[in-house]
Amino acid sequence: MSTSKPVLHGYFRSSCSWRVRIAFALKGIEYDQAPVNLIKDGGQQLTEQYKALNPMQQVPAVEIDGITLSQSLAVIQYIDETRPGPRLLPADPKKRAQVRMISDVIASGIQPLQNLYVIQKIGAEKVQWAQHFIDRGFQALEPILKQTAGKYCVGDEISMADICLVPQVYNAERFKVDVGQYPTIKRLNQTLLEIEAFKVSNPSCQPDTPDDLRA
Repeated sequence: MSTSKPVLHGYFRSSCSWRVRIAFALKGIEYDQAPVNLIKDGGQQLTEQYKALNPMQQVPAVEIDGITLSQSLAVIQYIDETRPGPRLLPADPKKRAQVRMISDVIASGIQPLQNLYVIQKIGAEKVQWAQHFIDRGFQALEPILKQTAGKYCVGDEISMADICLVPQVYNAERFKVDVGQYPTIKRLNQTLLEIEAFKVSNPSCQPDTPDDLRA
């Protein structure tokens, strides 16, 4: 395993990049950030240089232990399997499956439908589009979380599911979705936002956060 620090190529407001930042913070892993501005110059992720890192031309890409990983859930599971610190996936197989299920509902069923690339293609109807698919996803997620949640998404230990939830609620609020319709989601999000790993990884305080969005 490499002794050099991992490098996260990401964007302050990218929910997928935020997931990785939360995971690094929970594990106490020091890392360097190499910002990729998704807006400037037509999108720095579209350069040939970045395409060599991540052929999908999306963020994040993480250089770690001599390899480059480009999907946030793969990164989270890799660092969980190779680094000490609190488990991000439970030891119990049923709970672990529930964590993966919730993570996939968000990472496959909600977020991709309102990410920057898709929203840019939609045009004038982008807000209504995003609201529709976030609401559709949250209508499924709320009853699932009612069954699985304790203090956190699955029981009383923070997991990859929580790492996926908080950035998605942030996106929901950006697109003016009424999160109050989903009391379990709202409660979990409020609880998680009080935890230091979620605070330090927040889009409002990253190296590439614009001054007018800093908190």
